[in-house]
Amino acid sequence: MGPFERRVDGRCTRCVAARLRAWAATPEEPVRREPQGRGPKPRRLWRSAVQWPRRSEPQPRRSEPQPRREPEYAGFRRPEPPWPPVARPGQPPLPAQPPRNPWPARAKWAGAAVAALVLIALTATASLRVWTPASSRFMRIDDGPVTYQYVSLDHVSRYVVASVIAHEDDQMGLRAQAFHWGDYADRAVAHLTGEPQQTYSTIPQQLAKNMFFTPDQSAIRKAVETVPSILLSTTLPDARIMELYLNYAQFGPDLYGVCAASWYYFDTAPWEMYQYHAMQLAGMLPNPEDVVRLPGGGVATPPDAPYPSAAFHINGAANVDLPARFAGWGGWENIVASVGIEDSAADHADDRPSADSCSTMPEPVRQRLAVEDPGFVSRSQ
Repeated sequence: MGPFERRVDGRCTRCVAARLRAWAATPEEPVRREPQGRGPKPRRLWRSAVQWPRRSEPQPRRSEPQPRREPEYAGFRRPEPPWPPVARPGQPPLPAQPPRNPWPARAKWAGAAVAALVLIALTATASLRVWTPASSRFMRIDDGPVTYQYVSLDHVSRYVVASVIAHEDDQMGLRAQAFHWGDYADRAVAHLTGEPQQTYSTIPQQLAKNMFFTPDQSAIRKAVETVPSILLSTTLPDARIMELYLNYAQFGPDLYGVCAASWYYFDTAPWEMYQYHAMQLAGMLPNPEDVVRLPGGGVATPPDAPYPSAAFHINGAANVDLPARFAGWGGWENIVASVGIEDSAADHADDRPSADSCSTMPEPVRQRLAVEDPGFVSRSQ
């Protein structure tokens, strides 16, 4: 190479031309491209800013459809392995496989069934926020003609609400659940050993018993009623539980609900109840089958009534127990406020008379008094 010859990238033109002729004479071989990051990159023969043309077949344009190449394994499906496994030809026989354990599948189906039942129960109890059943379980199994009429809590005297809470479950508005598990365990032990109970069923438990069960005092019933009582306490506010309880509670033989009880015993609407009469109604709840109505109205409460007669409970509630509990709470207003009731029955006077206000004596009460006390004349007539 002479000093005056032309150079391209530091090389003489004759050398470059010779390399190009040699490259054009060799047949083109397919170049296997290595994926990025795998193996060494192909080494270039020289670095040049000139892009030398390569001999290749004309490529189709991108706008033209490219033929799809089917994979070699198209249509082939790997066969499923046999169960139980079998030995291949030429191999020793496999050991016997243990049978499959059916309990995981059974546990899964059992869990799904329990979850479905819980969902149904929650839906059913949540519907009681707006729906009131026409009768309870106690009413349906009662042999005699049932005396009952529904009344809204807005038209019930707060004396009645406070008396029932203080007499049956004064911790109702202070608990976060239907009952205390410690008290429930103490009652279970006392029931099994035959000892006298120191605590009694709460209002959610009594409501569950009245709505879904029977008066049976068996341990099985007491254990099963915990489930609906927990559901009721979880899905319903305390004020709604009190409304259902006052309508389904038994206040005498074949007599259910505070509406029928107020007219039957005292010839008055439930929103006009005096405090003493309200305390007497609360005292009827422990033994309602033994309550006796006086001719002309009122409740028979002889002073020498023995325990556990209804007269004994009524006298104790109206004269001793409830007045002391009201004083301990600082008044009946604090008792009803503990369950979320801030208004009074007088605040709903504009809604009367209405279908759920119990403004007049119910017809079942009128028919019953016509038989039991023919000379009685109601002031609502």
